[in-house]
Amino acid sequence: MKSGKKILLVFGTRPEAIKMCPVIRELKNRKSFNVVVCVTGQHREMLDRILSCFDITADYDLNLMKENQSLFDITAGALDGLRIVLEKEQPDEVLVQGDTTTAFAAALACFYKNIPVGHIEAGLRTYDIGNPYPEEFNREAISLISRHNFAPTKAAAENLIREGRNAKNIFVTGNTVCDAFRTTISDSYTNPLLDWAKGSRLVLITSHRRESLGAKMSNMFRAVRRVLEEHPDVKAIFPMHPNPVVMKTAESVFGDMDTIRLIAPLDVVDFHNFMSSSYLILTDSGGIQEEATILGKPVLVMRDTTERPEGVSAGTLKLVGTEEEKIYTAFSHLLDDKDAYKKMSVKSDVYGDGLASKRIADILEFEVMR
Repeated sequence: MKSGKKILLVFGTRPEAIKMCPVIRELKNRKSFNVVVCVTGQHREMLDRILSCFDITADYDLNLMKENQSLFDITAGALDGLRIVLEKEQPDEVLVQGDTTTAFAAALACFYKNIPVGHIEAGLRTYDIGNPYPEEFNREAISLISRHNFAPTKAAAENLIREGRNAKNIFVTGNTVCDAFRTTISDSYTNPLLDWAKGSRLVLITSHRRESLGAKMSNMFRAVRRVLEEHPDVKAIFPMHPNPVVMKTAESVFGDMDTIRLIAPLDVVDFHNFMSSSYLILTDSGGIQEEATILGKPVLVMRDTTERPEGVSAGTLKLVGTEEEKIYTAFSHLLDDKDAYKKMSVKSDVYGDGLASKRIADILEFEVMR
């Protein structure tokens, strides 16, 4: 049996996996750690693809995902499954990432078992408990429980300090998504969809947030359609989240258009390389805001708030809300005004330098040596 400090890493969604896999690799390369990986399966196919890309095999798979699952289903299933894993493994510390329901449930399970929690990507805030929902509650709750808070930026660390978290347990590490790019992006990457878009300005679109479903999402998509109809040199690719509501809304608005491709979710290698090849991005995602800022791709954030203000300050991100006219105006302006586009097309390292996983491992290793 491998000796060393036992670290259990728990995650269940595609975004978590992208940001956790570099940490797993770094910890596994060190003799100081006995690494155990548990996935909840909050997302299924999308999660499995990420693990395959990074050549990581889970030691435990709770396989929670089911059709029309609710937050109740995920939370209750994760708590029940993790109780068994925690009792069997007795880890010295559990690492969770971000603000998913999996991360919250894992932290709560550890609290019940009096097991230390390390929170990767700690300190992001909108201070609006319902926006994004349920992520803002999840991350604030995890911060109450965590022993180690690995903040991606100085601003995130300052949020935690203002909230009364112990400054000695807060560490600015950068975001591990920067580390993932070392594995995923390639200058030699090719794809038939990129060949289809060649010679046009490619727009990458994502939308999936619970608070966007319904009228807000329809507003977003109608605005995008209007702009595409008015700009024949622009083509769009929309990797659709498997949520049936997202798919139905997208197909009802875009289904008859020749300049947009509605496709299944992409593997992380494909998605990162699509981002790298895009002209600009429209999204309501959190992680994409970080990824695009690293790549210097302008992003119109179809939300009313963001917990990633560093990208806004850097100039790469612009909050455009969820109203049709506001999205239409901002999208058209960025396509029509070359100076405005150039101003937003600047790479920034505000989210990290690709060494976050190393810093996290160094901090945990130092704890072993003390």
